[in-house]
Amino acid sequence: MLVARPLFADRLLKPVMRSVLLSVVLGLASSALAEAAGPTQLDAVTVRAYNIAPGPLGVTLSSFAVDAGIALSFQPSITEGLVSPGLSGSYSVQEAVSRLLEGSGLEMVARSDGTWTLVVRRVTLSDTTVEGIDKRADSLPPVLAGGQVARGGRLGILGNRDAMDAPFSVSSYTSTLIKDQQAVTVGDLLERDSSVRSTGQTGGIVDSFFIRGFPVGEGNLGELAFDGVYGVASNYRVFTEYAERIELVKGPGALLYGMSPNSGVGGVINVVPKRSLDEDLTRFTTSYALNTQLGGHLDVSRRFGEERRFGVRVNGSVQQGDTAIDKQSREVGIGAIALDYQGERLRTTLDLINQKESFDAASRPFLIASGVEIPSAANGRTSVSQEWGWSETRDKSALLGGEYDLNDNLTVFAHAGGGKSDVARMSDQTPTIINEAGDTSSIPGYYKFEVQRYTVDAGARLRFDTGPISHSTALQVTRYRDHLSRGIISGPAILSNIYHPVDRPKPAIAKPDTPKVSESELSGVALADTLSVLDERLQVTLGVRQQNIKSDNYNAAGFVTTHYDKSKSTPLFGVVAKPWDHVSFYYNYVEGLSKGDIAPSAAANAGEIFSPYVSRQQEVGVKLDYGSFMSTIALFQLEKPSGELASGVFSVNGEQRNRGVELNMAGEIAPGTRLIGGVTLLDGELTRTGVAANRGNKPVGVPEVQANLWAEWDVPQVEGLTLTSGAIYTGSQYVNQANTQQLDAWTRFDVGARYATRIAERPTTFRATVQNVFDREYWSGVASYGAFSQGAPRTLLLSATVDF
Repeated sequence: MLVARPLFADRLLKPVMRSVLLSVVLGLASSALAEAAGPTQLDAVTVRAYNIAPGPLGVTLSSFAVDAGIALSFQPSITEGLVSPGLSGSYSVQEAVSRLLEGSGLEMVARSDGTWTLVVRRVTLSDTTVEGIDKRADSLPPVLAGGQVARGGRLGILGNRDAMDAPFSVSSYTSTLIKDQQAVTVGDLLERDSSVRSTGQTGGIVDSFFIRGFPVGEGNLGELAFDGVYGVASNYRVFTEYAERIELVKGPGALLYGMSPNSGVGGVINVVPKRSLDEDLTRFTTSYALNTQLGGHLDVSRRFGEERRFGVRVNGSVQQGDTAIDKQSREVGIGAIALDYQGERLRTTLDLINQKESFDAASRPFLIASGVEIPSAANGRTSVSQEWGWSETRDKSALLGGEYDLNDNLTVFAHAGGGKSDVARMSDQTPTIINEAGDTSSIPGYYKFEVQRYTVDAGARLRFDTGPISHSTALQVTRYRDHLSRGIISGPAILSNIYHPVDRPKPAIAKPDTPKVSESELSGVALADTLSVLDERLQVTLGVRQQNIKSDNYNAAGFVTTHYDKSKSTPLFGVVAKPWDHVSFYYNYVEGLSKGDIAPSAAANAGEIFSPYVSRQQEVGVKLDYGSFMSTIALFQLEKPSGELASGVFSVNGEQRNRGVELNMAGEIAPGTRLIGGVTLLDGELTRTGVAANRGNKPVGVPEVQANLWAEWDVPQVEGLTLTSGAIYTGSQYVNQANTQQLDAWTRFDVGARYATRIAERPTTFRATVQNVFDREYWSGVASYGAFSQGAPRTLLLSATVDF
């Protein structure tokens, strides 16, 4: 007989993925409910006999509600992975509910209309555990009602924190949202956040982003963190099959995570890997995307040994077929294994990931010739990529992690791992639009690069008190290394047109060699302390990281051409004040770090090495927790310097300053109605520049308004049916610093539905989504170097998930 294991306080409502996907809506009349239990409390007097078999908690509660004569409805994700021992004997309704929900972390509460629902029970942590410091390797903050968004996330060295205790704006999206939105990549998922805009192209080989108006992930080194560590996530694209959550910490993360490999400062994207669940899981999902992109995904979880301390989670998927873009086909293969051991004091994890993605005629972004007005976008199905073009990306990653409790207040931890990426493609490089008629010119080439990444860290977390002050202190040392090899051989130019593509013959281009281009090493030591008083209603976080940056660049003969070795300290000051139970005010001053430039050969000071660029952010905000719904309002200013060549001399005379206001909201606003959305207002300005005429202009790719809204509604009249919809708005953006070339604002609408039922006693969910339902033609976004991409065409996504 399966029995639900009690959940630890710090892993309450871990969004496990085995249980029914069944929406229980028992439409009994309010008058009958009043006779049985009353509108605000369960019957604690009347005793009756029950005989309910053990099984998944959702199904068990459904049977109980029928027998007890109460109207109960809840979001299926809230009971995922929880198993009930059943109910046999005579009990009052109140006693029966207590027994059924014991150890689940849930409680039944009354609604104003006389019906009942399930919510997460708020738990007070023990005296030896400070909220926000994760004592288990796989502990995760609980989820909001609806299961789409978590109540907190990882803050790097600080560990997991409840959002109300974090001096940052934090978003954490769950596996429930991933599968319900049919998000294939992290880029697909982060379309839900108004602070983020994708600068990668639909049908392209890379995902890249702007966060708070600054680029993340545009280079050849992976800039996403994996389980809180850089150097493991795949280089160009992270798929969601092996992700339990995708966390977003907005603002520079140099203190929290260390300097990012590509110097991103707008925010940190962290991939939380799937781990073995408390209960066994065997789940298969089949998918279809227009035109004939078919896929299958198997997710298996098991635990073994004494007290089921050993766990394994296996995820494998394949996708192949033609995409919605003309002449394009795509093939993906993914395999991921997560092993873990959960002992009383020792906890270890091992993640192994292997993925391959291949394209025929992969999409490319566009550049625009100087002085040319940007023409209207072509339909997203139209592609100027040549049919003979191809690309292949292979990524292998591994991460070993562990932590050990030396005592109740001191935990030591360490990670070691890395990844290898191999990219090869033959295609026309970024096409340039040369006139308003949409004619393009591009240089075809055979391109190869290889990058190897290595990462190791170690540290300790200590919890102690000094009088009335509680401390959560963390110490961490880190070291990251990468080796980049690259080669390209180009052919003669190809002419085409964005509206009427022209097929050109395949050029004869030899396979290039891949000489070593660069080596980099990022090492550092960080110390942070969170001081709490007044029952944690006032928290102050102080920290500093000493970061050292080493880099060597090589010529084709393998000799070092430039050597870089610089250090910089980056501080953090954060404050959280909670004057009321459901209100949290916060402030942070934090710095980001980017590798300083080396003056180019054309400069009079060629070879001069500049210190790392320090970005500075100040942010103030308020967070509101309504129990089933949360919202954050943040005001921030983020400044990033840059080097420029002016009057023949290269110097640090450029600076971009983004000021902004963010409103984010997520959760269940009413029974059966869920929202995720927000608005970001950005005031970007080039405050310093080597070109005097550009001073005061808008930065490239930074719109004034970004807005998102995604909604779900459980249809009361049809049990298990949910309707979904979404909208994305992005304001106009400039593609050059002179602000003479501009993309128009655009809006995209999506619609969909899902239906949860049981087939042959197997929980089954069907999902359908239409992206860009009006088939809007638009330019979707701008990279920092001025390249822009076509928006996605109207695309139908279908999937079906079955638990065995």
